[in-house]
Parts: sequence; structure tokens; C-alpha cells
Amino acid sequence: MSILVGYVPTPVGEAAVQAAIAEAKLRGEDLLIVNSPRDGALVDKSVASDADLERVVGDAAQAGVQVTVLRPPHRDDLAEEILELAQEHEASIIVIGLRHRSQVGKFIMGSHAQRILLQADRPVLAVKAGDRS
Repeated sequence: MSILVGYVPTPVGEAAVQAAIAEAKLRGEDLLIVNSPRDGALVDKSVASDADLERVVGDAAQAGVQVTVLRPPHRDDLAEEILELAQEHEASIIVIGLRHRSQVGKFIMGSHAQRILLQADRPVLAVKAGDRS
């Protein structure tokens, strides 16, 4: 079994990956870090740099957690990609980061996190970034 975390290089993504490292250590499971670029996009702000990934892999290694980084490209449906990877790798839990969005923003733009929460067939740990002010 493993812990699967969706990672983007933002404060919310950092909070999610740190929570996933803690959860993997607590459960004695491996960690799968997913950073999925949009297929065909010339620029994608959600793509983590090699330095970002090296840092979070180093954080996990310091905690004694075995890590695998997955970077499969996705077309239109990131939520479906996460759910399929969780099933394929038999993840015991999915960890995602949540950002604050208005009700109108959720209605108009949809929400990958909301879809993962509603459609996952396994537990989902939703994490918010802490206030750093």
C-alpha cells in the first residue's frame, strides 16, 4: 500500500506533500508524489521544477519514507488521472491540497479537489495551507 499525493509547487501543494509525508511515516507506507503536466501545454504553472521535486523527495527521505515521483501528462481531466493512479497503485489514501474559492468560482470553474473528494473509492485527506503571516 502507499499514500498518493497530488503535488503542485504552491503553498497548498507544499502543505499537501508535507501532510502526505507525515501520513506515510505514521502508516509505514511508501509515498507516491504525482505532478501531472497538461498534455500539449506550452506553459503550465502546476508543473514542479526538478529542484522542487528534489527538495520534497529529500524531505521524505529525511523522514524515512520511500518515494516514487509520477509525472504522467493529463489531457482535460486531472481529477480522473489522480483517481486512476490511486487505483492502479493501490493507494490506501489520497492527499490533496485545498485552496479557498468562492461558491461562484466553484460553480463556474469546477473543482478537481471536489471531484476527487466525491468520486474517490478510498479515503481522501484534504489539506489547507497554513497562514504564514
